[in-house]
Amino acid sequence: MNHRRTASRLVSRAATAAALATALGLGASAAATAAVPAVPPPAATAPAAGSGHDGGWHQDGLTLSAADNKKVDAFVARARRAERAISPQVRTAAVITHAALIGFDQRLKSPDSLKRKVATKLRENPGQTADQALGTVNDAVRFTLQWPAGKYSQGVTTASGLLAVWGNDSTRWSNTWNRPGYKGINAAWRAPRSGQLFEVQFHTPESKRAQLETHKLYEEQRLPGTSPERVRELQAQQDAIFAAVPVPPGAEQLTAPARRLPAPDPARRLPAPASAPGNVS
Repeated sequence: MNHRRTASRLVSRAATAAALATALGLGASAAATAAVPAVPPPAATAPAAGSGHDGGWHQDGLTLSAADNKKVDAFVARARRAERAISPQVRTAAVITHAALIGFDQRLKSPDSLKRKVATKLRENPGQTADQALGTVNDAVRFTLQWPAGKYSQGVTTASGLLAVWGNDSTRWSNTWNRPGYKGINAAWRAPRSGQLFEVQFHTPESKRAQLETHKLYEEQRLPGTSPERVRELQAQQDAIFAAVPVPPGAEQLTAPARRLPAPDPARRLPAPASAPGNVS
């Protein structure tokens, strides 16, 4: 089976649907939403556990000043708003490609986790500002799509093509199927309207299981107090777990789609807007 040709046909259909929505004044996001049920709002965000009386944040030997803590809170609020437009597209891509959407309830990174990430970046890069650190965070909104190994390459090709044709820019594509250690594809995207960065991980059941199994090892590895010797030991344990993950056919050659595919011309593919129904909701 020619995965690229099949994916191209599916992307073409999605592009036509997006063009129809544009011609009728709905916008591409409405076309994406129509294929799936309404997205439930994420659970209310709890206050960060490390928040202190001084307005700052302190946890695991990491700290943020009151001003930087406030900036992360504002970043969290923006990501939460942007997620409402991103999730319908990812859910649509999952439906079209028959992917399992794993951990959807955890699609928003917790404030505590973001603050830990920013504080770590500031500690490792003296002179860097909180704004600069936040500008590199691409997983405040994150998703995981999963297919069986035999359907993985076609699924990744089609899903990533759909995200591109809906206007999302591919900003990072890390395919580690041909490397030691972590197995999978971690892709970052920039949403067209909000400019929000978001991450989509592409996994098989086996690679996702390995990721979950190694998570505690990874968390310990990145703590500030972990010794270099222990870091190497933890990395070796993770490498051994990932080495047992089967590589799906064609996965090593998967690459990012075009940063943004050109939008189809509605005038060439669809009736003139005047011939469309007058009342569309």
